[in-house]
Amino acid sequence: MDYANLRRQAASLKRSLFDQGYLDEQFCQVEDLQDEASPNFAEEVVSLFFKDSARLVTNIEQAMEKYPKDFNRWDAHMQQLRGSCFSIGASKMNNECTSFRNSCREENAEGCRRSFQKVKREHAVLRQKLESYFQLLRQAGPARTTAVRSGGK
Repeated sequence: MDYANLRRQAASLKRSLFDQGYLDEQFCQVEDLQDEASPNFAEEVVSLFFKDSARLVTNIEQAMEKYPKDFNRWDAHMQQLRGSCFSIGASKMNNECTSFRNSCREENAEGCRRSFQKVKREHAVLRQKLESYFQLLRQAGPARTTAVRSGGK
């Protein structure tokens, strides 16, 4: 197996995630917390993010169904998701969460629904892309962290 090629692919995928606006510098800060004692730290944090964010998305869906037009409740749930997005550098999702919250402030239910669909779509796309990224890193082996960081933003 060509480990150097896998590391280049991982670095390229990471760059594309930044270039396409899926991630911001906060993601690099999470990766920088990795060390020999916790070599999979970033992957573990991202895994926890997706577990928690899936729960938050479900909470938002339920609130929108159970409490129609309760924009304060919807906004409170979305603020939790937005904070989670911010913590890992999920900038596209964070932006969509902000759009949703703006629609809540305007009491625009249709705008909230549209934004929420975008949040869910961005969530699914980001999950798939980050799963691919971490899979490449696992395949590339332990030398991956230095090579990928120097190739990233």
